[in-house]
Amino acid sequence: MSEQFAAPFADIPDGGQLATVVDGNEIVLVRDGEEVFALRDECSHAAIPLSEGECDGQAIECWLHGSRFDVRTGEPLNFPATEPVPTYPTTIKGGRVYVALPEEN
Repeated sequence: MSEQFAAPFADIPDGGQLATVVDGNEIVLVRDGEEVFALRDECSHAAIPLSEGECDGQAIECWLHGSRFDVRTGEPLNFPATEPVPTYPTTIKGGRVYVALPEEN
């Protein structure tokens, strides 16, 4: 995995989300206190940016059909989504959030 800078930690609201692009990948960063989670910024059901939906720090909701996803695992918490959203490991160093993306094959 290749670790890339995603955003300053302070730019992510606690209990909220921030859309960013990391190495050409649309990512949504979700903050829950001192933890930050990274998911692909696309609902697995309707291909809508998750960053445009509601978030409580532990789940993010697609605004179009109301599917909610666990920010830790990407697993859908309700219908109509049935497929998980990809998640990526994060680290925080010096007030900056880094996301580890899979290496290209």
